[in-house]
Amino acid sequence: MKKADFKGMSVDELWALYEKVSAEIAAKIIIEQKVLERRLAALRPPAAKQREAFKPERRPYPTVFPKFRNPDDPSQTWAGRGKQPRWFLTHLSSGRPMEDLRIQQAAE
Repeated sequence: MKKADFKGMSVDELWALYEKVSAEIAAKIIIEQKVLERRLAALRPPAAKQREAFKPERRPYPTVFPKFRNPDDPSQTWAGRGKQPRWFLTHLSSGRPMEDLRIQQAAE
């Protein structure tokens, strides 16, 4: 391979050379990536290949009924799971007990 004289080349010639080099590098990267993917697939155990093809459905969870209701807005309820709603925290911070918000059916 002969040495190129970059200082003697025009901007257009340098740009054309840059595009050729970039295209060649991109093509070699794609080829190398395919080779590595084939090697990785060969190393992967057969059971893992089957697991990727079969994704189990999420199991059905039982319905959780609400246990607490906002006395100011009865449409706002909370089942007692997850993050506490703002209205619940406001109620507790005002010094009132949690039992004031409990729905009677859930308390049984």
